[in-house]
Amino acid sequence: MARTSNIALKAREADEASARPKARLDLFKFVPFRLNRLAAEVSSALSVEYQERHGLDIPAWRVIATLGFRNDACSAQYISQCTRTHKSTISRAVTMLLHEALIERVENEADRREFRLQLTKKGRALYEELFPQLLRREDEILACLSAQERKQLSALLGKIERSLDLIQTSEEADAKQAY
Repeated sequence: MARTSNIALKAREADEASARPKARLDLFKFVPFRLNRLAAEVSSALSVEYQERHGLDIPAWRVIATLGFRNDACSAQYISQCTRTHKSTISRAVTMLLHEALIERVENEADRREFRLQLTKKGRALYEELFPQLLRREDEILACLSAQERKQLSALLGKIERSLDLIQTSEEADAKQAY
């Protein structure tokens, strides 16, 4: 008798499940999609500052930006991991930036087989020119948020980054020697 009621119960649950509309993933409510879309749009909006005026693409800017905020040279692998950009994409950007004399290779004193990258004087001048423009553009993009909302956004992004064990500062990366 109990077996018959179990079968009837399962049949009824199956009927109810088939009568309900199928659940679908709404991309516009799916946080990873929203974050990816926002990142692409913000990156594109910022790229106008360096692409149209200086002929740099997004990966080249990522190399310059990473080298620009550091006090010492670093590897292309560090840049790739820090920016979450594929190493072949960074490699192509490095080649172009070396050709344009915006960056240079320096010997790694700890391992003479490895070269590290740093900005040249020309590259440093470009970085110094661009970063205030990009900060201004960031302010324009975030103008729809109050000061409190900006703090909240930063805190929430930091919380997500920590939950994914992402390094959040160059000091932290250097201390952990993660990159």
